[in-house]
Formats: sequence, structure tokens, C-alpha cells
Amino acid sequence: LLRAAAKNYKYVTVVSSPEDYKTVINELKKNKGSISLETNFRLAVKAFSYVARYDAAISNFLGSLDGGQRTKFPFSLTLHLEKQMKLRYGENPHQEGAFYIQPGIEEPCISNSTQLQGKELSLNNIYDADAALETVKEFSEIACVIVKHNNPCGVALGENPLQAFLKAKECDPESAFGGIVAFNTEVDESTASELSAMFLEVVIAPAYTEKALYLLSTKTNLRVMRTPPFINNKKGGFDFKKVVGGALIQDRDIRADEDFNDFKVVTKRQPTDEELQALKFAWKVCKNVKSNAIVLARDGQTIGIGAGQMSRVDSVKIAAMKARIPTKGAVLASDAFFPFRDGIDEAAKSGITAIVQPGGSVRDKDTISAADEHEMAMIFTGIRHFRH
Repeated sequence: LLRAAAKNYKYVTVVSSPEDYKTVINELKKNKGSISLETNFRLAVKAFSYVARYDAAISNFLGSLDGGQRTKFPFSLTLHLEKQMKLRYGENPHQEGAFYIQPGIEEPCISNSTQLQGKELSLNNIYDADAALETVKEFSEIACVIVKHNNPCGVALGENPLQAFLKAKECDPESAFGGIVAFNTEVDESTASELSAMFLEVVIAPAYTEKALYLLSTKTNLRVMRTPPFINNKKGGFDFKKVVGGALIQDRDIRADEDFNDFKVVTKRQPTDEELQALKFAWKVCKNVKSNAIVLARDGQTIGIGAGQMSRVDSVKIAAMKARIPTKGAVLASDAFFPFRDGIDEAAKSGITAIVQPGGSVRDKDTISAADEHEMAMIFTGIRHFRH
């Protein structure tokens, strides 16, 4: 019925949502019982979109049935996305862009966040805010994440948001300049005071005190975002990556805590309780860093991050080079196995005492021997976290 009415929009007003009742009633009153062609057309477009979404849901469900059994990936897949905003430009000024969202998402995310102040969001702002938010959601403790070019440059836990922010910034203060900052807790006045003292592109958090918002408002260009409450942070679903002429679809990589349920200590020395806690923290951060990823950490604070290198040993070197805090006694997380012992030897030069990695290399014995030689503790999780 909706489709038929929408096809005949020149003569029929089709109302597919209760939110349009008031608009239609007001126009009927204003125009003595008539609706303009412009309004009819707009409502018809909305009706077609609603019907298409309904049909897509049926198509996706039926397409997922194979011999009467549900399959995860249907033989055809139709997505319904709604335009949230037109962007000033895309990733670069010569590219046009727009932001589309999936309606009805309950999980706190960039797509259902509200902008409270500041300049309009750019494509890069949205992309980086998403990366920062997904990283900070890894932690149940008070945490802060600073992202630059889609990679964390500083992550820390704290007794309060101010301490977490200062520790995160300490990791790489140069890269933090002009970055995106995410919190998983309410931003208070003291934290806002520190945030407003430096140049940042975006701050995103689930809540702000009134005084915090007042202080942040003095930075008129700063984009301040508020997410829905952090309840049931990650609910699964799919991850989509566009390639020319197609798309790659996979489960979201939402596990991190579970990786330590069945970890295996492969070295002679067991990690201390303090090292184990630091390894768990570093592992969660490493999962959100572009591969090849290396994270150095201690006491709930990243010390150095090596991201996006083609060689794993180079990521180790960069993580150590970027460190602004002494690395002696720190731990190391690697998103994938070490193919050679050189990464372990390089870590030893920086005083690393414990390592977490997936394991699985044909040369695992060599890396274990290297760790034993350096009196390191090393854990294999059996789970890889590549990120491209």
C-alpha cells in the first residue's frame, strides 16, 4: 500500500511515520485541506525508503537460509544507510564526501553521538573519533585514548579522567597536538581545563559536567561530542571494508579480554602479577593499532607505540624510539607473531621484561629461546589481531 501510494504521489499524500503527522496536519490547516506537491514528493521518497528497508530485511533473512539452516553471510546483502550529513569534503579537499549511518544502533558509537559544539565534523574527524572511541571502549576502568591518523598515540588508565588524560598525553605529547581524545567516563572541570589548554580537533565522551562544557566552549572550534551511555559497549555485528567493485565483510574483532582465558606461558620465567596486568592492558591497546603493531606499556600507560610498519622489528624499534618515558621494566604487546628472534632481541635492548604475542610462527622455538636468554617472561595467546 505504501509503495502504491508513493508511486501516485502527485495525487496521494503517503504518511509512513508518525513523526510526520504534525507536519501534514499543520499544512492541511494552513492550505485549507490541501498538501503541496513538494511535501507529497518528500513524503513519497521517505515511504519508498521505508519500504526498501523492509524489503531488504526480508531479502537478507531469506538469502541467509541454506537448506533450511541460517548462514552468517547471505548470498546477497542489501544495506540501508541514511544520510546524516554532507561533509565539507572527503579525506582530502579535492574529494567530496558525506556521512551515512545505520538507523537504530543502540551501542554507543560515533554514528549515534551528538555534537555539542564546534566546527562541522570532517571525514577524518569522524574516522579518527571512531577509532578513539572503539579503543577506549575496551576498558572497564577509567580510561583516555588519544588518536592521530587513526592510530592511538597515547592510552592510559587513571583514578580520574584528568589523570588518565595526562598519562595518555605523556606517551607522545607531540603527536597528541591536534589529536582526537576519547573518554569512557564523564569529563569534569579539571579535565576540561587541561583539554582546553591545548589544540585538539575532537573530544568525545559519554557525559560532561556543566562546568566542563563551559570551559570547553571557550575553544569555539573544538568539536565536543557526547555518546550514549556506555552500557553493553560492543554487541558484535559485521565489519565492512570497501574495495573497488566490491566489499569485504567479516565479524567485528571485539574480543580481547577472552584472549587471556587460555593463554600459555612459554618461557622459563612466569610473568609477575604486575607484568600480567600490564600485558593485558598493552594487548587491548595493540589490538586497535594498525599492523604491524607493537605497544610498550607499564602501570596502565602506553610508553611507546610502533604502528603500521611493514617489518615487525621496525615497529619494535619505532615504539622504543617514540618512548618519552624510560622503557626499562616495561612490557611489550605484538598483534601477531614474531617471525624471527630479532624483535625479541631489540625489545631486550630497551629493558622490556615481558611479552605477549599470539605465537604460531615456524620459528617460535627461536623467539622463546631469545626470551629465555634475556630472562623475559613471554605469553602466547593463540589469537591474532591484525588491523588494516
